Amino acid sequence: MKRGGSDPLRLTLEFYDSRKIDVTALDQALQALETLDARQARIVELRFFAGLTVEETAELLEISPATVKRDWTVAKIWLRRELSAN
Repeated sequence: MKRGGSDPLRLTLEFYDSRKIDVTALDQALQALETLDARQARIVELRFFAGLTVEETAELLEISPATVKRDWTVAKIWLRRELSAN
């Protein structure tokens, strides 16, 4: 546990835009997204966590780049809404 931290499970990641994301909330939101749309959740994992490009993600999932772009956009909007509710 980091000194001064009260809850080791409530970690945050700081991104280039100075926003902090609660990793626990992100994990819960991704689990919820997976129940709604497993492909969108997989695209988030591949793009956000693995850092794959649209083309790499499309090839891996055997779908078109346009489908990846569309699902990625929808998933980001959905996750942003879910995370802002917490």
